Amino acid sequence: MIFEVIVTTIDEHNTVHIAPMGIRRVDSQVVISPFKPSQTLTNLNVTGAAVINITDDVRIYAGCLTGRTDWPVCPASKIKGKVLEAALHHVELKVARLIDDELRPQVYLSEVYRSAAKPFPGFNRAQAAVIEAAILVSRLHMLPKEKIDAELTYLEIAIQKTAGARELEAWQWLTEAIANFRNE
Repeated sequence: MIFEVIVTTIDEHNTVHIAPMGIRRVDSQVVISPFKPSQTLTNLNVTGAAVINITDDVRIYAGCLTGRTDWPVCPASKIKGKVLEAALHHVELKVARLIDDELRPQVYLSEVYRSAAKPFPGFNRAQAAVIEAAILVSRLHMLPKEKIDAELTYLEIAIQKTAGARELEAWQWLTEAIANFRNE
């Protein structure tokens, strides 16, 4: 099973990199498979650490894909890293091993620390729709226009019925990104 999370890593200058990413668990470890090249992979190689942030603020997912990457962070507790202030909970991780691959290496990480800052409010269909639309935006160069349009038409039902202000803002960013991509 793949879980959509926000991964934060830092470089040698302590500059934070925030990236939406699918992760999976294998036994007691977290596996991240970033594409080559990627800042996440570079930072994992430099610092050997990452933070998984679980948040219900879908603007962060949409924002990272539309050039809005400056989100408030605070220091991690047990590793050299940063935690999103918007995280409901987070897991601090250290690289345990890396299986190299030309396209997508698999980075196995071991849990160092876990914290729950805020209660999980429950699932929201509009939030799920934004995450699905963000994944579509990340694949605009690979998917046919008709597929993207069909998916967006369906996802927009959830936006219209269940979105709050944050979800509406994120949806707008994503639909603008699609329109800009098509106008290039």
